[in-house]
Formats: sequence, C-alpha cells, structure tokens
Amino acid sequence: MKIKEILQESIKQLKANEVEEPHAKARRLLAFTLEVPKEYLIINYDKEISKKQETIYKQYIKNLLEGEPIQYILGKQEFMGIEFAVNKDVLIPQPDTEILVEEVIKLLKQYKKPKILDLCTGSGAIAISISEKVSEAQIYASDISEKALAIARINDRSKKIKFILSDLFNNIEDKFDIIVSNPPYIKTHEIEKLSKEVQNEPILALDGGIDGLEFYRKIIGQASKYIKKNGYLCLEIGEEQKKQVKDIINNEKKYADIKEYKDLNKNDRVIICKKT
Repeated sequence: MKIKEILQESIKQLKANEVEEPHAKARRLLAFTLEVPKEYLIINYDKEISKKQETIYKQYIKNLLEGEPIQYILGKQEFMGIEFAVNKDVLIPQPDTEILVEEVIKLLKQYKKPKILDLCTGSGAIAISISEKVSEAQIYASDISEKALAIARINDRSKKIKFILSDLFNNIEDKFDIIVSNPPYIKTHEIEKLSKEVQNEPILALDGGIDGLEFYRKIIGQASKYIKKNGYLCLEIGEEQKKQVKDIINNEKKYADIKEYKDLNKNDRVIICKKT
C-alpha cells in the first residue's frame, strides 16, 4: 500500500469517528510507524510501505478510534520544551499547566537554595521542568501511585529529584519553601462527559470528588504544616473553580496574598497564596 493511500484511508476513518485533528494524527502516527520525520511522508507520497508496517499502523489507528490518546501510543508528550515519557498510568501533561510552572519559577528567584514539593506529581512534568530551569532547587515529588512514580523516575534524567510514595501528606516529613500541585479536579459525574481520550487517562488523576474540590480541601487544609513561614502554595485549578478555591483558602485563615493567573485561553488556571 502506498503512503498516500493508507493516509487517505485512515484520515477518512478518523473523520467518520469524529476524532480531533485527523490529518495531523494520521500523519504523526505513520511517521512514528515508519520511524521517519513527518516531512518524509510528503516527499515519498507514492512510496510503498511493507505489509508489517501497514499492520502496525492500522493497529495504531484502531487504538486511536477506540479512544486511546495519541500520546500513549507514541509513548511521549512535550511539556516546557522537554520530552516526557507517558503511558496509561499517568495524566498527559497539558500546555495549560506550563502557566503554573512558569509562575513557580518566578517565585523561586527570591531563594538561594529553595526546597519544593510537587504533590500529585504523575509523570513528574512539573517537578522535572522546575529542576531543569532552577538547577539549585532541592525538589521532592510525591504521588499515591507507584506506577506513576516509576514513569516520573524515568523522566528525571538528572536523578536529582527525591520521589516519595504518599497519599497527599501521609509520608511527607519536611517543610518547604513552595508546595505546588495539579491535583484531580474534575467532578465525578462530569468524567463520563469528557472525550474518550481523556476518559482513557487514569481516573485517579482526574476525579476530584462530587464537587471537584475534594483535593483542594485536603491540600489547603494540611499544607500549612509543611510550608515554611512566608512560603507559597501554588495550585492549578479548573476554569470555573476560582471562587470556590479562594473561599477554601480564606476559610483556613492561614494564608494571605492570594493571586490568580489565567492560561493562554484566558481561563482561570492558577492560584497562588502565601503562608502567614
């Protein structure tokens, strides 16, 4: 089968099943299958591919049609200019979370050797990105999932981060200048309304309880014990959760100087507060 033929066939399938970005995904998967740059496909449009390559590629398309995220098929996702290994055990890092990392990095400029905890680290994207940008930082990263931590350890090429298996603060003993977290914040009943791709990501990393605020209550309620005086708590939030999360922070009466930040789509995405 020729490259142009198999691409046309797969794009038609993806469109019929309402898969987003069918052209881009079909090309990206074929380039991945053939182990060539995407530009190769354009130059070699009439080139025949082997039966083995055809079989492998069609299986990838089938996986895509069944809702498997393309990042899991490829086994990687770029975040903050760094390539991260990902699989079904970790949430796929998203560009919106880069706002959280960028704001944490700005805060770190006031410290000589800052100590940071990334709570609910998943693939390690937040912790590792901070480590890459702020080499003098001492970074800890925790998660309830040992499988997620296994991926995070692979991603930490510097081997400088200390990973901790912990259900939130259960196994945390130190105090930190900054605690950062992108916790689960989707309402339980809304998960089934998400795209098939998102539903194939780990539910543990998505489900924020009945109102989506379960983890914010726990984290905000406990974090002050683990943050040094005048240290910071930095949280990613859902786009409609700003008021509720700010209320939780204010009700604790242990934080001040609450600031909020929007993502590239102008949605509320990050809240940062200082421990008093």
